[in-house]
Amino acid sequence: MSDDPAAAKGKLEILLGYAAGVGKTYQMLEEGQQLKAAGQDVVVGYFESHRRQFTIAKAQGLEIVPRRQIEYRGTRFEEMDTEAILRRHPRVCLVDEFAHTNVPGSEHAKRWEDVLRLLDAGIDVVTTMNVQHLESLNDQVFQITGVRVRETVPDWVVKQAGQVVMIDLTPHALLNRLERGVVYAPEKASRALENFFRESNLVALREMALRQTAHEVEIREVDPDRIGPPLPTGERILIHLTAHPETANLIRRAWRIAEFLQADCMAVHVRSTSARLSPGETEAIEHHLRFARDLHIETRVIEGDSEAETLVGFARLSHATQIYIARPKYKPWQRLFTTNAVHQIVRLAPDLRLIIVAERHAAHPAPA
Repeated sequence: MSDDPAAAKGKLEILLGYAAGVGKTYQMLEEGQQLKAAGQDVVVGYFESHRRQFTIAKAQGLEIVPRRQIEYRGTRFEEMDTEAILRRHPRVCLVDEFAHTNVPGSEHAKRWEDVLRLLDAGIDVVTTMNVQHLESLNDQVFQITGVRVRETVPDWVVKQAGQVVMIDLTPHALLNRLERGVVYAPEKASRALENFFRESNLVALREMALRQTAHEVEIREVDPDRIGPPLPTGERILIHLTAHPETANLIRRAWRIAEFLQADCMAVHVRSTSARLSPGETEAIEHHLRFARDLHIETRVIEGDSEAETLVGFARLSHATQIYIARPKYKPWQRLFTTNAVHQIVRLAPDLRLIIVAERHAAHPAPA
């Protein structure tokens, strides 16, 4: 945590896990107790006990800011009271469930937005999240588990963390906790064991969390002889942005590769000067442009008669080294008579690296 009370911006620490029950909330509270014992001004902005007695006990003695009551559709909900925390202005705030979606009527749609506000006010934050809530991993998690995670945190937000710490527990030990009723009540635990908490899912998610943590540590390593961000590799990635439903997956994959390569990344949509799009296609393209911007990817819309020629021409002008394209879906008979944009791009850009991304399906769909 920050040692300078006059620091303009607070520091963010993320405790990363791979499933509920590995001990993220407990560790967050443990850090809070240690900071309090060291004389730091610490409050609990929000924590979710899930009625786990050992978690509730760990919070004893810590100041807890009362939650804000919000009424929505005749029901009262409790959310973190960001304004109250700002008025209290502690040195450190503990905030559980970083990816949480706030109830309508809240000032911000997402809890991570509340946390950014606390950081901007100079308050250090310790928070928790699971690896499956990282936006760029959304498709990989779906492929592994058959579950589409709806609450996600943009990768650029996670990159603002000064420290990412993995809270690890073997899948065998986690399943043992689940069966003993430590994680969920018996009925909910039974359903979890049949669905998301299958051992194969947990093994894959844990491996994903370990890789992600190693990556987060690597990009935060500082060369004492050099000041500034990691040196770029010279790679420039261009994403072909269309109305194709797989474009979101395309953007995620290209963004992750760009992150690992420290490469520039740009998303480009080619607007035809002759063909007209349907309202649904226009809406899909706008959605994909917004999604790319949310990941802090530069976006461009360019016009041209030939989609392939325009895209490849722009790629050369912008010195792109890789082009990411979604594989079009055609029925078998259509393949014999159709020359699509992908084929044309392959023919026009033999000197560029083309990555054609197929549609992802879940390895084993989740039971209904």
